[in-house]
Amino acid sequence: MTEARMQQTPEYKPGTFCWVELGTTDGEAAKKFYTELFGWSFTDSPIGPGMVYTMLKLDGKDVGALYQMPAEMTSQGIPPNWLSYVSVASADESAGKAKELGATLMKEPFDVMDVGRMAVVQDPTGAVFAIWQAGTNKGAGVVNVPNSFCWNELATPDTTKAGDFYTGLFGWGKNVQEMGPMIYTSFMNGDRPAGGMYTPTPEMGEIPPNWLVYFAVAIQMPSFRKLTNSARRRLCRQWTFPARDALP
Repeated sequence: MTEARMQQTPEYKPGTFCWVELGTTDGEAAKKFYTELFGWSFTDSPIGPGMVYTMLKLDGKDVGALYQMPAEMTSQGIPPNWLSYVSVASADESAGKAKELGATLMKEPFDVMDVGRMAVVQDPTGAVFAIWQAGTNKGAGVVNVPNSFCWNELATPDTTKAGDFYTGLFGWGKNVQEMGPMIYTSFMNGDRPAGGMYTPTPEMGEIPPNWLVYFAVAIQMPSFRKLTNSARRRLCRQWTFPARDALP
């Protein structure tokens, strides 16, 4: 029996990342790529004229989702992106607090049928995330096992402003470490790590503020070999990771 099948449905304390969702310009290509890379299955559900929401599954459990971005999003220049959701007790209260702390609401709180209530937030440094008040769906059915999401990390040009925002919004603590030339902050939700934050170094090039989603893999190289040669080159060119013993 796999780790995913054995894991009980996670409970998401407020302030915990609970869901990840890909907005893409090519839904079919994205499904093919991720199902082949991670061994996911999927189910498609119509959500409007010409629109489909795809639930991604690992051993029958929801691991994330994807959808093809509509024209009104692509016409605004919004690139394909993974959106990270944070669990909250009240979407309305958290959205209001986010605005008080200097955020912009990209989408005001709204109901997703009986599944939950959410809002999309741009933090004061420009990174976008979502808040999720659970209804019938608490979030991903499996996390922190191979082929599921395991970490969420903020790249921002201003860690002081971003740190003040997220600690004020979610009550997170901060653990700041020196990792060579980089200062890395681990956010803490109580006694558990909630996510990470850093300022990209000049060697990384121009990286816009964003929350990056990490997916766990059992063995790195076989998964890496499944990528096309061009995808491998892009990854190797864009990212240089610190020494393994320095990782949080």
